[in-house]
Amino acid sequence: MSKKVSGFSKFNSEEKINWLANNYFSDKKKGIAILKQYLNQDQKLQDLHNEFIENTISNFYIPYAIAPNFIINEKAYAIPMAIEESSVVAAASLVAKFWSTRGGFQTKVISTTKVGQIHFMYEDNFEKLTTYFEEIKSQLFKITEPLTQNMRNRGGGIIDIELRNKTIDLDNYYQLHITFETADSMGANFINSCLETIANAFKNEQIKIIMSILSNYVPECLVRAEVTCDIKDFFEKDAEHYAQKFIQAVQIANIEPYRAVTHNKGIMNGIDAVVLATGNDFRAVAAGAHAYASRSGKYKSLTNAKIENGKFYFWIEIPLSLGTVGGLTSLHPLAKLSLEILQQPTAKELMQIIAVAGLAQNFAALKALTTTGIQQGHMKMHLMNILNQLEANVNEKEIIVEKFQGKTISHNAISQALHNLRTSS
Repeated sequence: MSKKVSGFSKFNSEEKINWLANNYFSDKKKGIAILKQYLNQDQKLQDLHNEFIENTISNFYIPYAIAPNFIINEKAYAIPMAIEESSVVAAASLVAKFWSTRGGFQTKVISTTKVGQIHFMYEDNFEKLTTYFEEIKSQLFKITEPLTQNMRNRGGGIIDIELRNKTIDLDNYYQLHITFETADSMGANFINSCLETIANAFKNEQIKIIMSILSNYVPECLVRAEVTCDIKDFFEKDAEHYAQKFIQAVQIANIEPYRAVTHNKGIMNGIDAVVLATGNDFRAVAAGAHAYASRSGKYKSLTNAKIENGKFYFWIEIPLSLGTVGGLTSLHPLAKLSLEILQQPTAKELMQIIAVAGLAQNFAALKALTTTGIQQGHMKMHLMNILNQLEANVNEKEIIVEKFQGKTISHNAISQALHNLRTSS
C-alpha cells in the first residue's frame, strides 16, 4: 500500500488515525487504542487542543507537578512544573525547603528589551543608505502606530530603530535592528507584525528585503536570582570544605564546555518545566539561554558562586522572554491554572520565578555532585520507572522498593530481583 497521501489535513480525526494505522502500525488495534486513550473525553476541550496545531491525532501527556515552599523576595510560592524527567521536581522541592530557612531567593529584573530585525541587501553607497534611513526613520515609527497603540497603552511599544552595517560579515548585508518593550506579553506576533510593516515602507528599488523576524536572543531581557547564607549553614558538617567544592564545580563549568553543557542542561530542567507549565515557548527560552552562555565566544556556566566575608553566594543571570497574557497562556486551561497558582504574576514577576527554578535545579545538582554523587538520588527516583518498564504489579513494587532501601539501584539489579521474586513465588 502506498504511504503517500493527498489532502491529509482535510481528513477528520478518525480518518487520520485509520490512515496512520493502515500504513504504519504493526498492531493496528493496539495503536488506535493508544491514540484514542489519550484523547480528551471532553470534546470541547479536545477541539481546543486540536486547534493549537495541525493534523492532531491525539495528545501527548507529560506529568504536571508542584514544587512547594519557595520563598522569593519574601513571598511564598508553589511552582508548577511540567516535565517527564525523574528527580527534577523532588530536587526543586528540597532546595526550596533548604533555602526557605536561609532567607529564600532574592531576585530582580535587570532589563526587559526585546529585539526584532529586518535583514536586507543594498549594493550602493553606505552614506546614501544612512541619509535615506535618517530621512525615513520618523515615518517608520508613524506607520506602526495603529499596531502599537494598545501596546503603548500598556507601557510597551517600539523603543528604537537602528541601521546596522554588517558588510564585514557578508557582502551587501545590512539590518534594521529594532528594540521593543512588550509589557506582559511575550510579543512575538506583535514584533513580527511591526517588522513586516516597517520593511514594506523601508524597501525601495535598491533595498532588497530578505526577511523580517524577531530574535530569540534577548541579552537585554535579563533577570537575576541569588541565594546567600553563612558558610556554616551551607552543610551540616565540613561546611566550608563542601562550599569550596561547590564553587570549584561552577568554576569547572566556566572553563570546560563539555561540563558546561550538562551543567546548563540541568538549569534548563527547572526553567523549561515552568516555561512549559505556563504556556510559554520553552524552545525559544532554551535557545536564548544557550546563546547567552556563549556570549564571550566560549560556552560557559549560566550560574556563578563565590565565598566572601564568611558568606556563600550563588546566583544566575539569564535572558528570559516570557508572557502572561496572549498566546497559549490565555488558551490552555492548565497554563491559565499555572498562572493562578503563581498568583497571577506579571511578565517581570514570572521572569524572576522561572530564574529561581533554574537556580534551584542547579543548586540541587551541584550539591549532590560534590557530596553524595548524582546517582543516589536520581536512581532512587528512577526506580519506579524501571519497575513500570518491567510491568511490576503493586505488591511487587512494594517488595522491591523495600529491598533496595539504601542499596545501589540499576536496571539490571532491579530486573534480576524482580525475576527472583517471581520465580520464588
